[in-house]
Order: sequence, then C-alpha cells, then structure tokens
Amino acid sequence: MASAFINERLQHNESVIFVAIDDDSLQPVGFTQLYPKYSSVRLSKNWILNDLYVAEDYREQGIGEKLIKTAMDFARNNGSTFVQLETAINNFTAQHLYESIGFVKQGNDEEFFLYKIALNS
Repeated sequence: MASAFINERLQHNESVIFVAIDDDSLQPVGFTQLYPKYSSVRLSKNWILNDLYVAEDYREQGIGEKLIKTAMDFARNNGSTFVQLETAINNFTAQHLYESIGFVKQGNDEEFFLYKIALNS
C-alpha cells in the first residue's frame, strides 16, 4: 500500500525522493522525501521535507545531514525560497540535527514542532 502511494506521487511529479546508498554494498541506507508547497504570495514552489529515514546501523554517520542538504540544494536550484518540516516534540535527536543545519523553530502544536529554513537563491 505504501509503495503504491509513493509510486503514484512520483508518477504525477508530486514528490521527490533522495536515497543514500552504501558505497560498499550498494544498498540503500536512508532516504528523504520532499513534497511541494506552493506560495502565490512568493510566486514560488517551496518544499516540505516530509520523511527522513536512516537505517539504524548507519545512524550518526552524517547521512541524515547529507540527505537534508541534498534536498535543500535541490530546492534552492529550483528557485524555492524555503524548506519546512515537522518533527515530534519528543524527537530531540532530530531537533538537534535540524537546528545544527540552520532550521528555525516556527511553532508547535501538541505533538509536533514546525521548522523552516530560508534558502538564499
């Protein structure tokens, strides 16, 4: 069911996925997925970083940071002004990573913090 959903997003150009590959085994070890967010005020297509996953054995090796920066470069190179994401209020590891990259906390609800980073074109 999840693969059908993702395939449909990709077929309709509604999502972009970046995959990290282990150099030795050539196996995927992580990914991030972006969804567009349109702004008529900014006259731009910005991006929501909706998924970030790194396999447990590959965590704390900088893969998540590389995936995020790759997504940011993609967004910047396509004229976007920002990338935003949400993370659980109790996901301190992710919060530290996002803040170390430069994401700024924009607010929260009862379960999630909203983060945003401006992209200099």
